[in-house]
Amino acid sequence: MALGFYITGTGFTQERYDTTTAQLEEAGAGAPEGRISHVALETGGEIQVFDIWESQEAFDAFGATLVPILNAAGIELNEPMVARVHNEIKG
Repeated sequence: MALGFYITGTGFTQERYDTTTAQLEEAGAGAPEGRISHVALETGGEIQVFDIWESQEAFDAFGATLVPILNAAGIELNEPMVARVHNEIKG
């Protein structure tokens, strides 16, 4: 069962997002196993993320790499909103 994760935080500017994605690439986690889709949204100077993952376990495994990178950058994430994916239409 796929899950959607809507993630917001404090201090997650576009510059920090770009740096974080580069660090994830360097760590071999730029396209993590189990992630189906990733969208970064910008509003009010802050990045928000909407991801679709195959499972909670896949998301949690990615977090082991992601969270230390975010913490080092001073980015504080809120608890993500998580929902079961009912349907996804591409295009």
